[in-house]
Amino acid sequence: MSSSSHLILAGDIGGTKSHIALFRVVGCKLSLVREQRYPSANYPGLNAILREFLGATPPPILAAGFGIPGVVSNGRAKPTNLTWGVDAGEISAEFDIPHVAVLNDLAANAHGIAHLHADDFAVVQEGIHGASGNRCVVSPGTGLGQAGLYWDGRRHHVWACEGGHSDFAPRNELEIALLEYLIKQFGHVSAERVVSGMGIENIYKFLRDTGRGTELTAVAEEMKSRDAGAVISKHAEDGSCPMCAKTLDIFVGCLGAEASNMALKTMATGGVFLGGGIPVKLLHRIQSVSFVHAFNDKGRLSSLMEHTPVLVILNDQAALLGAAHSALDKSLAK
Repeated sequence: MSSSSHLILAGDIGGTKSHIALFRVVGCKLSLVREQRYPSANYPGLNAILREFLGATPPPILAAGFGIPGVVSNGRAKPTNLTWGVDAGEISAEFDIPHVAVLNDLAANAHGIAHLHADDFAVVQEGIHGASGNRCVVSPGTGLGQAGLYWDGRRHHVWACEGGHSDFAPRNELEIALLEYLIKQFGHVSAERVVSGMGIENIYKFLRDTGRGTELTAVAEEMKSRDAGAVISKHAEDGSCPMCAKTLDIFVGCLGAEASNMALKTMATGGVFLGGGIPVKLLHRIQSVSFVHAFNDKGRLSSLMEHTPVLVILNDQAALLGAAHSALDKSLAK
C-alpha cells in the first residue's frame, strides 16, 4: 500500500457546524494532516462539504468515518436539526473510498476516549483508583447524547443509544413543578428537555413564568439577539442575575442525576464521561458539591456511585478522533 493510501477522512457532524479532518496513518497512530470547520446549514449535504474540503482532485483515501447526531441504520443517518441525511454508500461511490463508517456522534465520542491523554480530562469525582468495568458518556449540548462502553475483560466495545429521549425523572417538589410546566408545552418530557442547551432555556422560562424568579430587563433584551443559554450562563457567572444563577443550579443538579441514572443503567463502574461544550463551560459548577451530591444521591446504591469516577472531556476533538479510528478499524477488519 502506498503512503498516499494511508489517509483517513473523518468528520464530526453537527446541526451547527461540521468538523472535517484528514489524518495520515503513522504506525499505530493517526497524525493530523489538516482540518476545517463548516457551517452545516449552509450546504445541501455532507458530500458538498467534502467536495469543498478535498478539492477538485481528491487524494486516494483508505477509509472514512463520520459521527452523526441521530439514529444510524445500515450506513445511513439523518442528522438532528439538519434537512439533509448522510449515506455511507453515496460517499464511498463519489469519492472512491473503499471503507466508510457512519456512526452515532456519541458513539464516536466514546470511541475517542481511548485516544485521549490524561490532560484531556478534568476530574469531577476521583472514584476508585484504577476503576475498571463498563463506562458511559453523557453529553449535553444542543440535545442530550448518551452512549455506553461494554468492558469484556480486555477492551471496551462501544454502543450507541438514544437515552436522552427517555423520561425526565424529577427528584423534588421544584423539579416536579418543572415537569408539570413542561408537560403543558410538550406532552412527553424527555431528559433532553431539561439536561441540554434547550433545557437551560426551559428551566429559565419555568422560573420566570411561575414567579419563582425575577427576569432582568437587560437579560431579556440580550436574549432577543443572542443564544439564550449563552446569555443565561454569562449573567449567572458574573453574578448579575440571581434567576440565571438559580437556572444553572437546577440544571447542574439535573445533569448530575441523569448522569448517575445512565451510570446505573449501564453499570458504569469504569467511569462516567461528560462530553460536549456545556460541561466544559460550566466546569467549576460541575465540580461543585451540588453536582456531586446529585450524582451520588441514589439511596441504597449511593456508595456505588461514590466509587464511580466522573470526568469531563476537555478535548473537543474526541468525536473526530473516534470517527477516524473507527474508520481505520473498519478498513483493517476487511
